[in-house]
Formats: sequence, C-alpha cells, structure tokens
Amino acid sequence: MLQFYFLSIMLNLVGGLVLLFSDREDLDQVIDSKLTSLARDETFRLVLGILAAITGFFKLLSVIRGDVPVVGDLLPSLSGLACGFIFLYEFYRTRTALDEESIPVFLKSIVNSRKYVGVISVCAAVLHFLFPTILFL
Repeated sequence: MLQFYFLSIMLNLVGGLVLLFSDREDLDQVIDSKLTSLARDETFRLVLGILAAITGFFKLLSVIRGDVPVVGDLLPSLSGLACGFIFLYEFYRTRTALDEESIPVFLKSIVNSRKYVGVISVCAAVLHFLFPTILFL
C-alpha cells in the first residue's frame, strides 16, 4: 500500500532526525526554539514512537506492486521498529522507577546507540524514497 510507503519514509526521516538532534545543547542557538522544544516534547515523542512502531510492523506485512514480500522493505521497517522502540522505551523509563541492571544487554545496546539508529533511519528513508523497488530497501 502506498500509504504505508509514504508513512514509512516520513516517520523514518522525522524519527531519525529527532534521534540525531534532540540531545544536542547547541542546537537551541542554531534552530528556532519551537522546533527543538517539539523534538524534546514527551507527548510528541510518544506519538512518534507509536506511529513509527505500527508503521514499521505493517510495512513488513504490506507489499507494493512488483516488490518482494517481507524482504523488500526490510531496512525501512526495521529502522521504523527500532525508532519506535527507542521512543516508547524512553517514555516508559521516565514514567517508572526502572533500575538499569534489570534491562537486558541487547535492549541497552539499542537504546544507547540511538544516534546510529537515527543515521540508519534517515538513510533508509532517503534510499527507500529514491529506490522503492530495490531488494531490502
């Protein structure tokens, strides 16, 4: 479905940019403060996480005409799922008293490498937009 194709590109791009630039302190001086406050807003990040995770999941299931099922959109769907997971985990962590030792190592590595997930998400969005029927993109 073309709707999931568009949502996948848009949410991967926005989610990747939020993961890349929301933690920088010098960004407030460069960009208008409304954009940085929106990127740091918990509600925005929660909604973005829910939408990215749902779109990433459904992107695995839906196929665009001429594309290979599941494998055809693997990178955009996995990056959407990873972005969604990071945003949802960050929201959950602020709402509960969670100690860091109880988190599995695999999940810690995903959350701690959110800059890399942001780069992968932006690259997946751009490549998926430019080459829609290439395998794994």
